Amino acid sequence: MAAHSKYKIATLSSHSALQILKGAYDEGFQTVLVSTPDKLSLYKRFKFIDKIIAIPTFADFPKIEKKLAAENAIVVPHGSFVAYLGLEENKKMKVPYFGNKAVLDWESNRLKQRKWLEIANVPVPRRFKNPSQIDAPVLVKSYGAAGGHGYFFAKNKKEFREKIKNFKPKDYIIQQYVIGVSAYIHYFYSPLTGRLEILSIDRRYETNVDSLGRIPSHNQKGLGIEPSFVVVGNSPLVLRESLLVDAFEMGERTIAASKKLMNGGLWGPFCLEAIITPSQDFFVIEISCRIVAGTNLFINGSPYASLYYDKEVSTGRRIAMEIKDAIKKKSLSKILN
Repeated sequence: MAAHSKYKIATLSSHSALQILKGAYDEGFQTVLVSTPDKLSLYKRFKFIDKIIAIPTFADFPKIEKKLAAENAIVVPHGSFVAYLGLEENKKMKVPYFGNKAVLDWESNRLKQRKWLEIANVPVPRRFKNPSQIDAPVLVKSYGAAGGHGYFFAKNKKEFREKIKNFKPKDYIIQQYVIGVSAYIHYFYSPLTGRLEILSIDRRYETNVDSLGRIPSHNQKGLGIEPSFVVVGNSPLVLRESLLVDAFEMGERTIAASKKLMNGGLWGPFCLEAIITPSQDFFVIEISCRIVAGTNLFINGSPYASLYYDKEVSTGRRIAMEIKDAIKKKSLSKILN
């Protein structure tokens, strides 16, 4: 019997659950999904989900932790964990958790994110600490991952002052709006091998800012439509090969800086959300310290994953491969929290 067969991979019914559990199943793990009633009809369709534990709401997750422990489950977090369970509940989780919980405080606070990226010498957009400093178009972003909710665009200081009156989040950051192509780079860092991989890259389709781009500027006048950045989908992207040099170096510096800033540093999947300008310069607007939803494009692998592996490797499957390797090497303590 394989050493990993006594373990199960579990996650919440949202975000990238299908990819995570499909990847785990393909690597020979049994899979467990924790789901709310409204999502059961979706997830019951898929044979690679071995067991579903239903809970009334995601807030009830702590009540079934003992059940997951009895299943010998390893929880793989995704972007909905903090959104649904809250930051503190994630940190208090007792079930074995893939990844370093120490990154949660850094990921959830945009100022700490920025400090991390600056220490890593990763280029970031200008930040305006005081609205009186605004001298260029800006993007105002609330803290936390919310799929593009809690953002607004202002073309100048006057427009900022008008829009901030109706902006509900209390914690936000004001950044210069960088014009360019968005590129969400999906990395995976293995503490077992010390290797950083780029597994895939995507662009987000955001409503209604992307659809506004289809309307000529002279026709937009008078429409009264405010740009919105709510993510509704993703599309694949392959970079010019010459740009991969910078992409890899940014990722490596991010990992190196994380080891200085937090115990154990960052490991597993993460994403640098970048804008590439016409001069081919990168500006990183955000870091996500876990699997991102854009990786769902690549359940059957990607051009980049194919450079490393002779099988279809998604980010979800790559997580399962790392867990499997850690079990084999008796090094689970290096990747679980």
